Amino acid sequence: MKIDLNGNFSLIKENYLFSEVAKKVKAFSAENPSVKVIRMGIGDVTLPLSPVVVSALKKASEEMGVKDTFRGYPPEYGYDFLREAVRARYAERGVALSVDEIFVSDGAKSDLGNIVDIFGSTDALIPDPVYPVYLDSNILHGSRVSFVNGTKENGFLPTPDGVAKKPYVIYICSPNNPTGAVYDKDGLKRWVSFALDTGSLIIFDSAYEAFIYGDEPHSIFEIEGAEDCAIEICSLSKTAGFTGTRCGWTIIKEGLSSCGVNLAKLWKRRQATKFNGVSYPVQRAAEAALSEEGMRACRKNIGYYLNNAKTIAALLEKKGIFFTGGVSSPYIWLECPRKMGSWEFFDYLLKNANVVGTPGEGFGEMGKGYFRLTAFSSEEDTVEAVARLDKLL
Repeated sequence: MKIDLNGNFSLIKENYLFSEVAKKVKAFSAENPSVKVIRMGIGDVTLPLSPVVVSALKKASEEMGVKDTFRGYPPEYGYDFLREAVRARYAERGVALSVDEIFVSDGAKSDLGNIVDIFGSTDALIPDPVYPVYLDSNILHGSRVSFVNGTKENGFLPTPDGVAKKPYVIYICSPNNPTGAVYDKDGLKRWVSFALDTGSLIIFDSAYEAFIYGDEPHSIFEIEGAEDCAIEICSLSKTAGFTGTRCGWTIIKEGLSSCGVNLAKLWKRRQATKFNGVSYPVQRAAEAALSEEGMRACRKNIGYYLNNAKTIAALLEKKGIFFTGGVSSPYIWLECPRKMGSWEFFDYLLKNANVVGTPGEGFGEMGKGYFRLTAFSSEEDTVEAVARLDKLL
């Protein structure tokens, strides 16, 4: 063939970070079939869906087998019953939304990757270290990318200090993946003020907001002025264990515009063109997850994971190893001991403790020398992994 291809693919890493980790673990297990490997790398949940969610999923699936209750294509922007459940969830945080500002999707990763479709040539400002989809989607889009560095000194919570005063599409994740760091109100106010002053747009990833157990904001819209400069993207993947069920949403306020063009209108058009909506059974399951009973179950599971995080954090404190996260986050971001490199430490843990984490440098230049552990394993595996690490570190 002689067709022209998207050359931007050559600019991103050939292997996706988590695929490379999986490849290494598979090779190790093949050589050591009798060894129990404890996986604390990929942020996938291990607890099952709650009974109220499963019940709703079953009931809705049965409805699809009856002529009178069968449903075909779902609305591109979500059924109103789910949009209303999301609206009510935000109202609990004092954030007023209309259902027309809520766009249901199959998860935050999809929306974070697809939102670039509505942007032009404005530079992206991305934190480093960073969840790979922010960077890779902008590179594939052809965007110029600038970085704002998370460091040990700023607690891996970058600020706008020193950033050139011009418009950007700014990516913020809080609680952060991979570092587990959480912005307080003052931290987010600084970014909102910067965005308003420069005509920038904030893409706020709140996928882990349900893990916050302090006074930190759960939504960017808790910050005054954010409705004029921010889009929020959230998911039930970690909140309700929907990693395999797939449901999330994007919030675009009706009045949000740039150069006289309404952003919600562009996103509606993009979704109607490229997305056929989330299935009816999944949306009923999501509605159940956001119910009073569903949220009680979510909080119980989140408490389980946070207890695992506490167990990991206690070991690192005992060993005097610097880390962030582990409090209002399922992620623990630690400085590799003995000045090891990230991949060097990965190999060291896999070989000597049979524990898998994620090398920090896979998340960016500022991740070199750091390492991510997750709290999504079982309690038993977490305790065992910590015991192994206690002997090794």
